[in-house]
Amino acid sequence: MASGPAPAPESAPASGPAPDSDPTATPPTPPASPSRPRKRRILRLLAALLALLLLPLLTAETALRINYTGDPAPGTRTRHRDALWLGHAWVDGRKTDRDVKALAGRLRDTGIRDLYVHSGPLEHDGTLPPSAYAKAGWFIGAVHRELPGVRVQAWLGDVLATETPDGLRLERAATRTAVLASTRAVLDAGFQGAHFDLEPLHSGDRNYLALLDDLRDLTHARGAVLSVAAHQIDPLPAFHSFWGTTTGHPKWWSQAFFGQVARRVDQIAVMSYDTMQPLQSLYGGYVAQQTSLALEATPKGTDLLMGLPFYHENRFGHWAHAETVPAAVRGVRLGLSRTAAGRARFGVALYVDFAATEADWRAYRDGWAATPPAAS
Repeated sequence: MASGPAPAPESAPASGPAPDSDPTATPPTPPASPSRPRKRRILRLLAALLALLLLPLLTAETALRINYTGDPAPGTRTRHRDALWLGHAWVDGRKTDRDVKALAGRLRDTGIRDLYVHSGPLEHDGTLPPSAYAKAGWFIGAVHRELPGVRVQAWLGDVLATETPDGLRLERAATRTAVLASTRAVLDAGFQGAHFDLEPLHSGDRNYLALLDDLRDLTHARGAVLSVAAHQIDPLPAFHSFWGTTTGHPKWWSQAFFGQVARRVDQIAVMSYDTMQPLQSLYGGYVAQQTSLALEATPKGTDLLMGLPFYHENRFGHWAHAETVPAAVRGVRLGLSRTAAGRARFGVALYVDFAATEADWRAYRDGWAATPPAAS
């Protein structure tokens, strides 16, 4: 019997159609993975949500750009009711008579009428140590000597315990009483007014309004001025509520609350900077919008001042290349032109002296403080 391996079974040809198959038929498509349709649905949903979020933003930014167009009305320049925020160095002994003379030279022939000199901050319980403004008497006397008619106000403020555990608590009656006592003390020291900057101050804070009522009685009884730094007004209806819910920081005030504050003070200065706008045109349009909103809410008997950014930080919410003095001045003039071009009790407030550049001062002078020559 022959030996050797058993023969291999027959196999199909290596290529070519299988028996009884149609050589023209398309091979069947493998079944789709169950996860692919789900991924496509998720991507479509995300795209739709992104569009819903971006469309209002793009619409709002387009409106701000349009708001920056046009020409300011003639005469929309200084009413000689402007203000300047000054740092603490003016009342703690670091400045000299020479510094006051230089400041006076800077401010002559501008519209500056009020100086808000930092004299705090308040302690969290509302008290204020006299050491915080030890050289106030010297500074006030020097300003009155060099700049007759310019008022010096004590700039007081503190962080509020509205978003963190630490800070000043306006809901405590004892704290509000202490703030009144601190205000009385700075007026005794010779200041002609008190300027309050309390942040973050949420829209609708009834305790703040109650404090302002008491401060107005105190300052007016002393023949002094009561002024406040104010948050920006909702750029969209109820935007502070939306922003507060999504971020925990309701940055803006409602227009109604702004009006409630404005009716209780002699001056209200809008902090119209830190706006998150990336371009000068958008920032200027935003300032024009804020100017109009503030004018609508401020009674005729209250001075309204719009803040100008005399500083150059780059951080979240503030781009120095966008938030410029020329853009702010143009925005202020456009808003004033469209809303109340003839209003007398109106001005700008410059923040802040120690960060200002020559370009900032030149833009303020040329764009706002200078009176253009009469047409021949």
